[in-house]
Amino acid sequence: MRLVSGSISVLCIFFASLAYSQSLPFAHIATTGYGEVSVVPDSATFSVQVEKTMMNADQAKESVDDVVSNFLAQLYKMGVEKDDINSSNLYLAPQYYYPKDSQAQLVGYKARRKITIDVKNLDKLNDYIDTAIDSGINRVENIQLTVKDNEKYLEQARLLAIEDANQKALSLAKGFKRSLGAVWQVSYRNNQSSPVLIRTLSSESKIVNDSYQDSNIVVKDSVDVVYKLN
Repeated sequence: MRLVSGSISVLCIFFASLAYSQSLPFAHIATTGYGEVSVVPDSATFSVQVEKTMMNADQAKESVDDVVSNFLAQLYKMGVEKDDINSSNLYLAPQYYYPKDSQAQLVGYKARRKITIDVKNLDKLNDYIDTAIDSGINRVENIQLTVKDNEKYLEQARLLAIEDANQKALSLAKGFKRSLGAVWQVSYRNNQSSPVLIRTLSSESKIVNDSYQDSNIVVKDSVDVVYKLN
């Protein structure tokens, strides 16, 4: 139902824009310009998770806390700032086995914590992941390659989108033996780049493939423009 509702919303916006363009009382051209910039990532964000199940709740909590404390201590030694680390609260819950035709049986307590690290120097990403797994971390997930100065590249993509809109309008006007007039309306929806995602790693996978160094982030932008025709 959500998909249908979302599709209807998009169609309504499209036809509303089309109707507005058609209702203008003068000759005009409506174009959409697109621009994109390919950027080499220079930073990253990744999350790690440690999970332990033991018969005693205190032991499960202590075991997880020990792994987290050891990992954080190693990160600080490697130069990671506290502001670049976000450690979640402890999750602790009893675990039950449900045999058929019998009462539930307590089989232990599961403790879990998650830590997210911002990597300012991409060259150190593998070192941080190795350290996490060596410290007893069970899972490395949500590895996202990013770029620090995203706004600069978004501005470049935006200027390319504007130029693309202008070139399309000029070409259309020339093709119809008309001259392009002034810009009548500009519609802009701010776009954002999408980080490059890398697969989740388990404790058996120690190193992220170095192919991430060849990955690019594509920063895209677009603009809708209505021009008068002379």
